[in-house]
Amino acid sequence: MGWVSAGGYEVALDGGKVVCRNAAGRRLKSVPSKIVDDPAVVGLRQLTEWLERHERQCLADVERWMVRSLPVPFEVLARVWPDPAWQAALRDLVVTGTDGAVAGFLRDADPERGLGLVDLDGDTVRLTPGLVRLPHPVLLDDLEELREFAVELGVEQRAQQLFREVWHRPAALDAEAASVEDHAGGVFKELRFLHGRATQLGYRVRGGHAVCSVVEEGHAVEARVWIGDYDGYVETETGPLVFTDPAGRVLKLGRVGPVAWSEGMRMAAALYAGRDIEDEERAA
Repeated sequence: MGWVSAGGYEVALDGGKVVCRNAAGRRLKSVPSKIVDDPAVVGLRQLTEWLERHERQCLADVERWMVRSLPVPFEVLARVWPDPAWQAALRDLVVTGTDGAVAGFLRDADPERGLGLVDLDGDTVRLTPGLVRLPHPVLLDDLEELREFAVELGVEQRAQQLFREVWHRPAALDAEAASVEDHAGGVFKELRFLHGRATQLGYRVRGGHAVCSVVEEGHAVEARVWIGDYDGYVETETGPLVFTDPAGRVLKLGRVGPVAWSEGMRMAAALYAGRDIEDEERAA
């Protein structure tokens, strides 16, 4: 952006911050207090806040596409790609074809030239698919190899895909069981601490449960962990992980898909990790 007049000074945005220079053109260390309420300064500050919210929303939308296994029309990617916030959230994500095979790392989306990808040979290729698939990492067969290749390429994904924690269903899983106890019993001195942790991690809290919604193969599944729903200052602990259908019915674990399983276990483990370790050490 260019410089804008503000009470005998000029202000502009630089790196997401409002900067100022005097009439002689010398850059100042900070915006003088006498112009902090100038409409130009206030407007730039509000624009900065909007841009930050926009960046967070773009990143959240892209991660939701991935977690919910939602194919995205190519035209949508081509339309949003010129926006730096969208481009930062999408750049270097792994794209797969209709057969689930990895096509490459996303580097461009142009309405005329198609998708620009770096394939697994390190070459730049162009594709124009009808739908673009941004798979959840648990669905990638060669995840470790892709992680290594990404490091070699210097890939830095803003959306958590390749380096997202993944949890695979154990081979010895009891398909008839209705809950997972691995991360139950994590003690928190006060309920509000556990509620706050769930919110900070980005999970919704409803009816005493931390919840994570996933759409897998067109079916909605909700992972739930009981965290408490009473006095915020009483002690509580994490409950077992369960999965429910849209009607709230608990699913048997054998009916839970790989993405829902991974995201549910990821949530349960992240909540459990914030437990009161000191009490555990004293008990030991």
